[in-house]
Amino acid sequence: MEDNRKIRVAITQGDINGIGYEVILKTLSDPRITEICTPIVYGSNKIANFHRKSLELPQITFNVIESAADADADKINLINCNDEEIKVELGVSTESAGIASLKSLQRAVEDYEQGLYDVLVTAPINKHNIQSDDFHFPGHTEFLEKSLGRGKKSLMILMQDNFRVALVTGHIPVSQVPSAITTEGISSKLRILNQVLKQDFDIQRPRIAVLSLNPHAGDDGLLGAEEIEIITPAIAEMSEKGVLCFGPYAADGFFGSGNYKRFDAVLAMYHDQGLAPFKSIAMDAGINFTAGLPVIRTSPAHGTAYDIAGKNIASEDSFRQAIYTAIDIFRSRSNYYEMRNNPLRKQYFDKSGDNEKLDLTAE
Repeated sequence: MEDNRKIRVAITQGDINGIGYEVILKTLSDPRITEICTPIVYGSNKIANFHRKSLELPQITFNVIESAADADADKINLINCNDEEIKVELGVSTESAGIASLKSLQRAVEDYEQGLYDVLVTAPINKHNIQSDDFHFPGHTEFLEKSLGRGKKSLMILMQDNFRVALVTGHIPVSQVPSAITTEGISSKLRILNQVLKQDFDIQRPRIAVLSLNPHAGDDGLLGAEEIEIITPAIAEMSEKGVLCFGPYAADGFFGSGNYKRFDAVLAMYHDQGLAPFKSIAMDAGINFTAGLPVIRTSPAHGTAYDIAGKNIASEDSFRQAIYTAIDIFRSRSNYYEMRNNPLRKQYFDKSGDNEKLDLTAE
C-alpha cells in the first residue's frame, strides 16, 4: 500500500532578507532531493540568484513555470510571485520584504485549493512586516487555519523524530494565557493530538503527557487552582473516551528528568513552556508542524535569523527535515485513510448447498 510516487512539495520563500533563501538553496543543492520529491518554490528567480551569488553557493538551475500544474517531476521548479523589482536588504526588516513573503504565501494557498501540490513547507516570515489588510494573524498557523482549515482547528506541534510538543495556546501574550486555558480547550487539543498521532505518525495507541500551568503543578492549589479545576478534569474526560493522557506534570522536572521520552507527545499550556525546552533540546533539526488541518504544512523551527543573514553560516538541517517530515506525514495519512475507505470485504458461503461465495462489505 506504500505510495512511492514523488510528492509535490510547495516551498514558500519567507522573508527575503533573512536566512530563508539560504536554507532553501542549501537544501535544494543536494541532487538527491529531486529523487524523492518534486520541489515547487514560490518566490523569485532574481532574488534566489542574488542570494546564491552573495553566499557563493553552488549553481541551481530552476525550471521557471507559470503554474504548479506545469511542474517537472525531475526538476527544481520555481514560480515567480513578485512582478516588481524588490531590493534585498540582508538582515533588515522592510515593508517590501513583508509584501514579497505574503505574495508567495497567497499564491501557494491558491494553488493548494486547486490541488496542484501535496504538502507545504514554509520558510520563516517576519510576523511584523507581513501584517496588512490581507494578513492580520500572529503567524502562519492562524493564517492557514483561516485560509485552508475548512472549519478544522489547527494544533501547533514542534517535533524532532519521536519528541513532539503541542500547545494549548499559541501566539498570545503570557498575560492572556490563564484566561485562555479551559477544560473544553484542553479536551479539544487532546482530541486533535490523539487523532494526529494515529493518522499522521502511525501510532496505534499514543501516550500523551499533559503539563501543568503553575509551578509544581499548583501544589494542591497553593500556587494556583487551574490544575484542580481545569486541567485534571480535561484529562479525566478524555481518558474516559479512550485517550491515553496523563498528568498534569510540572514542566521543569518533566523535561529536566527526561520524562518526556516516555511519551509520544507532550501537551504544553502555552508557547514558551513547551518551546523553550524543545528548542534547547532539538533546535538544530527541529521542525514546526501545523497539525489538524487538511493541508500538511511544516517549517523549520527557527525564525528569520537576521543576525546571521548573508553570512553563509545558517544550517539547513531543520529545513531539510521539514521537507522529509512533510513527505512522511503525507504518506502516513494517505495510508491511514486508504485503509479506512477501503475496508476488507468478508466472504461468506451460501448455506443453500452450492457453496457459492457471497461478498459482503464489512461494517
